[in-house]
Amino acid sequence: MALGSARPNVGLEDRPTASAPRAGRGPWRAARRRRRLPFVALGGLLVIVCVLAYAYGAVRLGDRIQVLAVARTVAAGQALTTVDLKQVSAARDSGVQLIPADQATQVVGRTAVVPLVAGTLLTPELLGDAAFPPSGKVTASVALKPGQYPQGLAPGARVLVYVSANAQGGAQPAPAASSTGNGSTPARLPAVVLDVDLAGDGQGATVVTLLLDASDGPRLAAAPAGGVVLMQTAPGGN
Repeated sequence: MALGSARPNVGLEDRPTASAPRAGRGPWRAARRRRRLPFVALGGLLVIVCVLAYAYGAVRLGDRIQVLAVARTVAAGQALTTVDLKQVSAARDSGVQLIPADQATQVVGRTAVVPLVAGTLLTPELLGDAAFPPSGKVTASVALKPGQYPQGLAPGARVLVYVSANAQGGAQPAPAASSTGNGSTPARLPAVVLDVDLAGDGQGATVVTLLLDASDGPRLAAAPAGGVVLMQTAPGGN
């Protein structure tokens, strides 16, 4: 019998094998990190956008001034009082000349050139001197039948007054035509509506009061019956 110790046979199945990669390590961890990077970058971008948007909004809100506005409806020719005015916050706009709130004492006592509704921001063009009508302006009232003025006409509207030199049999002139029946071109007078009296003259006509240039007053006064047509224009339009 051999004295040497017997070595047990070691099969291939009994040999030590390399341990399998543990979860969360090696290639799996690197792949997961690469997948997270785009989301991290997107989150950082969103934070930057939000900060810039907040900064822009803060600047816009800060660029506001206190101006004067109409607190209640004011008729044309009415002198403004302190109760007719209120202070509001408005964005600064170089294209619109608003009246600063600290000039309220200079506005009180002046008259409204046109009818003003509550909430209207005041500008120098809307105010006149204490006397009414303003210098160079006149007021005139005309009786108009349906069809001679647009429906829904209200105080403050800007209109063009077409005056025909000759209205045969009270027929209404056609402002869009190049000439009237006698070959003359209708006069076109810009005006502002001061009042619309639907009760009118008691004969089915509506009486419209207008503010227009003093030089245009005689033309309107000389218009024959049925020789006036009003067409409403956009604010500031011709």
